[in-house]
Amino acid sequence: MDQAPSVPSSTPNSPFEPEKKRRHRWIWAIVLLLFGLLFYWVYRQHSVSQQHQAGGGHGHGRFAMAGPVPITTATAKLGNLAVYLNALGTVTPVYTDTMTAEVTGYITQVHYREGQYVKKGDPLIDIDPRTYEAQVVEAQGALERDQGVLAEAQMDLKRYQDAWAKNAIPRQTLEDQEKVVLQDQGTVKNDEGTLQYDQVQVAYCHITSPIDGRVGLRLVDPGNLVTANSTNGLVVVAQVQPITVIFILSEDDLPEVLEQMHGGKTLTVQAYDRTQQTLLDTGKLLAINNQIDTTTGTVTLRAQFPNAKGMLFPNQFVNTRLLVNTLKNQLLVPSSAVQHNGETAFVYLIQNNKAVMRTVNPGITEGDSTVVAGINPGDVVANSSFEKLEDGSQVFESKVKLPATNSEGNGIAAP
Repeated sequence: MDQAPSVPSSTPNSPFEPEKKRRHRWIWAIVLLLFGLLFYWVYRQHSVSQQHQAGGGHGHGRFAMAGPVPITTATAKLGNLAVYLNALGTVTPVYTDTMTAEVTGYITQVHYREGQYVKKGDPLIDIDPRTYEAQVVEAQGALERDQGVLAEAQMDLKRYQDAWAKNAIPRQTLEDQEKVVLQDQGTVKNDEGTLQYDQVQVAYCHITSPIDGRVGLRLVDPGNLVTANSTNGLVVVAQVQPITVIFILSEDDLPEVLEQMHGGKTLTVQAYDRTQQTLLDTGKLLAINNQIDTTTGTVTLRAQFPNAKGMLFPNQFVNTRLLVNTLKNQLLVPSSAVQHNGETAFVYLIQNNKAVMRTVNPGITEGDSTVVAGINPGDVVANSSFEKLEDGSQVFESKVKLPATNSEGNGIAAP
């Protein structure tokens, strides 16, 4: 019986051999890639360390530069600093008149144009006056009639007085005539009052402006019927030159304002638009309310503005700046030059083309200027490139205006 040939333990042409070789090649490729990445990371760390050592290793080391830092500079100067109190205000006319009908009738004419500036006494609206003019004529007739009756009674009284002087009539007749004269005088006064009333009614038919001001939009048209004592307005006139602004301040700011006013000073108030970029007008503080609002802890003030250019409009919201004081001979630097590290404020003094960190004590800031203590007038300070500066950095002044940044590297517009 034939025996089956034995199978060798390993066959040179095994189908699994190519798969094993491919797996080994992938493993070596991954190992080599990891080794290359590790080598690159070590090289980068070494390069960064050398850059830090070249920069001095202080301050903002992560931004340090090997060469001089380009900067713009500012000079500390003595000057005056105006101190303002800012508040939101509402433009309010000095007078706002809404005229209503005092008589009943049809409107015959509207004299004004919408938005027109009018003077006191200018005609605005006419109401048909014919009914009231007829009543004036009637009252005049009654007055003239009763004036004639009075004159006749006065002549009779004069005759009775002459007759009484000659004992020609009894005393009672004279006294009766005296009372008749008094009655007729009363009737004449009543007629005069009636005539004056009717004349006023005629005047009500011709509506004129009671103030200088600006007329609003037209509310009625010719041919409209209006009634006496109606609550509907016929025309609105608002005084806008001058005009006032009402604004609110905290009660904590009130003593400083009162101190200036009690000293006889006239406080200046500026009105800006919503963006606080455009100056609308400059006026003066007119009055302070007589009590503080206990619910908000604020007090209301009124300022008056000439409004010659008409930039202030009734009920407009504006930003007000009340000048309460002016600090004299203060050491000032641009606000953007003052940097902060926690609670510490400092500036970079520029000495021999080198930035030297100097701690300062900042005071009041107004606009782009800040009062500081700790440096001298004439000192030159850095005003840009703070993210690249550190104590001892070499610097040079750039001819190009660079943006200022704070100590955290946030951009601030340079003054």
